[in-house]
Amino acid sequence: MAMKILGISGSLRKDSWNSALLRTAGGMLAGAGHELVIAGIGDLPLINTDLEREGRFPAPVERLRAEILAADALVFATPEYNASIPAPLKNAIDWASRPNNTLGGKPAMIMGASPGVLGTARAQYPLRQTLGVLSVQLMGQPEVFIAAAAQKFANGELADAATRDFVAAALVSFAGFAARVKLGE
Repeated sequence: MAMKILGISGSLRKDSWNSALLRTAGGMLAGAGHELVIAGIGDLPLINTDLEREGRFPAPVERLRAEILAADALVFATPEYNASIPAPLKNAIDWASRPNNTLGGKPAMIMGASPGVLGTARAQYPLRQTLGVLSVQLMGQPEVFIAAAAQKFANGELADAATRDFVAAALVSFAGFAARVKLGE
């Protein structure tokens, strides 16, 4: 079953390793007949319910919510900021969860790349907690923590062969997991 997958990067940085990871994942998934589109979150205003008018959200929020609703599955790629979730990603999740939670029930996986030795583990665990509260159906294993990212990415893509192989295998697992979740709806 071909799926439309929405990728959400927690980094707004132009040369983000996590955005590059999503682009790499998109190429890998396309080879299996799936489509991964990366959502833009840099234009979202900070969450503020005063910005909601007559049941409508600001245009960038409406766009993100529509992209999430149209997706069969989600892939989050997050850096680690101060041992937790980056503010832009948390902001996007908060907007997506407003009344009529658009995230609930969606199959999802989390991955991340960082220069440190823990490969975003300290960001991924609180992200798992937040997404779990929102009834996102998270794949538990394999977990994708890419450490020493500066040595594994080159020219805007994941270049390290062993890491590419691991990510490819994780995405195969995720596609199967997401299909099972979708069939169970």
